[in-house]
Amino acid sequence: MNSVLKRDLDQIGILLEGIKNESLSFLKDINAVPTSTQPKVSPGNPLDHKGKGAIPAFEEFMERFKSVITGSSGPRYWGYVTGGSTPAAIMGDWLAGVYDQNTQGIKGNGDISALIEVETVDLLLDLLDLPKDFLGGFVTGAMMSNFTCLAIARQWLGHVQGVDISREGLYNCPKINVLSATPHSSAIKALALLGMGSTNIIQIPTMEGNREAIAIEALEQHIQELNGAPFILISSAGTVNSGDFDDFKAISALRSKYKFWWHIDAAFGAFVNCSPEYKHLVNGWEKADSITVDCHKWLNVPYENAVFFVKEKHNKLQVATFQNSNAPYLGDISENFTYLNLLPENSRRLKALPVWFSLKSYGKEGYQSIVENNIELAQKLGKWIEKHPQLELLAPVNLNIVSFTLKNADSVTIDKFLNMLNSRGKVFMTPGMFKGKKGIRAALVNWRTNPEDIDIATHEIEATLKLL
Repeated sequence: MNSVLKRDLDQIGILLEGIKNESLSFLKDINAVPTSTQPKVSPGNPLDHKGKGAIPAFEEFMERFKSVITGSSGPRYWGYVTGGSTPAAIMGDWLAGVYDQNTQGIKGNGDISALIEVETVDLLLDLLDLPKDFLGGFVTGAMMSNFTCLAIARQWLGHVQGVDISREGLYNCPKINVLSATPHSSAIKALALLGMGSTNIIQIPTMEGNREAIAIEALEQHIQELNGAPFILISSAGTVNSGDFDDFKAISALRSKYKFWWHIDAAFGAFVNCSPEYKHLVNGWEKADSITVDCHKWLNVPYENAVFFVKEKHNKLQVATFQNSNAPYLGDISENFTYLNLLPENSRRLKALPVWFSLKSYGKEGYQSIVENNIELAQKLGKWIEKHPQLELLAPVNLNIVSFTLKNADSVTIDKFLNMLNSRGKVFMTPGMFKGKKGIRAALVNWRTNPEDIDIATHEIEATLKLL
């Protein structure tokens, strides 16, 4: 064994103790960690030919990089839709790194960690009150979850038109029709990667008023114009700028009249089903063919973690899309359950473990409290903005998203305000756009966020307005 590796192995307890202490220090002070920092890092040295060992590497990391680590897992990081990490999720993630399993299959592939994944998928179905006729698997994020679901949808679209797209490609496939009202950028990117075209979406109007939900009558009209051609429908459970939901019951009713693949992007909106007060927003979604759910959002587990759900009846299409049977060492797919035949990646870490730990630890009641607390605090922030003479809401606070802007301000001023606000390091938000009007967007999904954080944020907004 290499002498440096041998020394680190002998000191593994000391190394992990150092990492544990740094982790505890960071988590203890997370409320005070800046939500944004200046990305200035001193130049590094060339690669050491012999290597200097883990302790000197850790010391260099702390010296050069620790100061630019942000509090993105803390209670006032409201950018994108970024969750934190619950204590139980951290436990699972640490063990996933230590065990270092390649979650491919249940038997015949060297480990049985896929058993944990299958069980965790079932737990998620329980949490979300979805039927067990969905199969699921873990990927890196909503981007790859949308990609996985839409890849199977593409295979279905070819199948009903007599083309095996996974084998023949798109060359002989009739026109692919994709309908949507407010698709997330990751779904659009997935369409581009799948060769279906990022600009080929048939844009359906949204409902009247300050809504981002699809207008059902307009949807049916566009369907009729397709003259019976099959299509893919991408619908939304929690839009980016206002947290709006499509009418899933109405879409379900269309299934009896028209032939289409129904995909729901429920990256963060899926978790409203944990709350009796808000679960009506997803009524009817169990009829969908596929659903995207992002676990590193409202489930509050570490990046990279998302899940896809696809109806079991589409299993043959799913295997046809992702089958990897060209290497003898992978075994016989007719005998072995192998995730590498069900999703894009061949090799994956045990992403299910932090989710398993968190679900077992906090249950539905724990996630109900997170969801309802975030929504209540978002509404509190929204009401404060409504009353402020210099601010206005761009959209109703339907859920956990607060979109607002400065009254009578141009885009340059809005950008300047946001940059100044974020540079203060107490709260972080992102640019937003609603109905063509530029603004600022805050997304509350962290399990730590409390009323005091809203007070801090409003104080920071006031202080920044005075500096404009």
